[in-house]
Amino acid sequence: MNSPWIHPSLILIVGGLLLPLIPKVLKKGYLLGVPILVFLSILGMSKGVHGQVQFLDWTLTFGRVDALSSVFGYIMSLMCIIGTLYGLHVKEDEQHIAAWVYVAGSIGAIFAGDFITLFLFWEIMAFSSVFLIWFRGRPESMAAGYRYLLVHVAGGLALLIGMVLHCKSVGSWEFGQLDVHNPTPAVWLIMIGFILNAAVPPLHAWLPDAYGEATFNGSVFMCAFTTKTAVYALCRGLAGMEILVPLGVIMALYGVVYAVLENDCRRLLAYHIISQVGYMVAGVGLGTEMAINGACAHAFAHILYKGLLFMGCGSVLYMTGESKFTELGGLWRKMPYTFLFTLIGGLSISAFPLFSGFVSKSMIVAAGFEDHKLWVGFLLMLASAGTFLHTGLKVPYFIWFGKNKPRPEVEARAGDPPWNMNVAMAVAAFLCIFIGSYTPYLYKMLPFPEVAEEYSKVVYGSYHVSETLQILLFTALGFFLLLKKLTPEPTVSLDLDWFYRMGGRAFGRFARGPLQTMDNFVGELYRLAGTVPLMVSARIAGIFDNKVIDGAVDGVAYGVAAVGRRLRGMQRGQVQESLVISFAVAAILIIAFLLFSNVFTR
Repeated sequence: MNSPWIHPSLILIVGGLLLPLIPKVLKKGYLLGVPILVFLSILGMSKGVHGQVQFLDWTLTFGRVDALSSVFGYIMSLMCIIGTLYGLHVKEDEQHIAAWVYVAGSIGAIFAGDFITLFLFWEIMAFSSVFLIWFRGRPESMAAGYRYLLVHVAGGLALLIGMVLHCKSVGSWEFGQLDVHNPTPAVWLIMIGFILNAAVPPLHAWLPDAYGEATFNGSVFMCAFTTKTAVYALCRGLAGMEILVPLGVIMALYGVVYAVLENDCRRLLAYHIISQVGYMVAGVGLGTEMAINGACAHAFAHILYKGLLFMGCGSVLYMTGESKFTELGGLWRKMPYTFLFTLIGGLSISAFPLFSGFVSKSMIVAAGFEDHKLWVGFLLMLASAGTFLHTGLKVPYFIWFGKNKPRPEVEARAGDPPWNMNVAMAVAAFLCIFIGSYTPYLYKMLPFPEVAEEYSKVVYGSYHVSETLQILLFTALGFFLLLKKLTPEPTVSLDLDWFYRMGGRAFGRFARGPLQTMDNFVGELYRLAGTVPLMVSARIAGIFDNKVIDGAVDGVAYGVAAVGRRLRGMQRGQVQESLVISFAVAAILIIAFLLFSNVFTR
């Protein structure tokens, strides 16, 4: 590239590393400045390929900027500003660093042009987000974070294996649309890696388990990035894969059922993420231009209204220390602003006219009918009624108007949260209304703006508006008629996480019992069959060494010592005796020689 290009993820990572060095008086301004800089950098990106790096034989692409990546990058960076503002008063730098690195992983995955870069940022996202759970410090949070990490490691391995097999078969690491009509095992493994992060049942239980135990501000980030990054990856690589349609519809209904049963408000919202992401997954499976537009638009709207709802319930948790409906009630007088903002989030997610969910969710439903899949459209409309039942009605009613009497200490702590939390909720609430009221703001950013423009002509048609209002009003009527049946109870709803929770415990018992016994048995066999003969051989070798080798060595040493003693004796005077004998012998030999010489000369 001719012009320099700085990756927005690099800004977040470097900004996070420098955060502990920033003076306290400048820290709040710095905390807001870095995400704003990231947002502006994404706004200023030109379409095309940026940040290509040659590594070994591979060309890594860190910046593929097109309509699809731009709309996700826009909302991700905007949510980073809102989430940081919401937690601005948090003093622990570690929480801000973990959140920024998490967002950096998500943005990096969105702009990745190859599978290697995608996988790098995918894993950064997984390993940084777990700290947003652990920082809460409860034993339940530590356990939930550990399970969260294990599940995502398993998903990452499936994705990695699929990527390697795919690259081997096609000879390229490029991340683009895969062959979804004749999927290979590699494509299926890649899909598993993606849908695990999208929390598609039965690979979903990690989400309510983890999000319900995250810190009050950590859950705001987590609800926005992991599942929506997975939706982006599905749009990019698996658009039109038919199996995603029934999976998405199942998600939409499954999440609704468990949200209705849930007693903890943040776990309720977590279950409803599954339901709302189900719309997006179904849209990706339909694969038409209208459906892909709907998936992107709903991801955009969902990040804002779900973030707003988690901020509202997080404020209740932050101020009162409670998040269960059975411990709350009648708080609207003490937390009026929080109530108002949460209500706007509930109306948005329920697809009320003039709110954001109305202009995004309906696009996916319309795509189902347009593609002649009537069962998809009708079941998604049914799930939409359930959304209003539990998130639009249950959440605000039982927190702010419920008949439960909170404990005195809970009621005493209740009150609207610090100013920065209120401002963050106000910004998200404004955007929820603005998107729902002025459709061009969102529709012009979608991958197929011409299709979106055509849909904008009918989204506020009288038929669509009246149909939606009828569904919502009958749902409200049913809620108040069945209010006693819907009253939360302090129970735990069993989900598919039971299998790996109980499976983990069973494996622990198996490891401590039969497996340990087997290990001891094998160890004893090794001792008898291997160690005992080895020790006998060592004993024989020791005897041979002591009796034979040492004897020989001792004998040689004794001889050497005797010679030494002989030499020392010669040095003490015996040398003179030897010299006399030597001279005498020499003299005799000389005399004999002379005598024999005279005889022969005569």
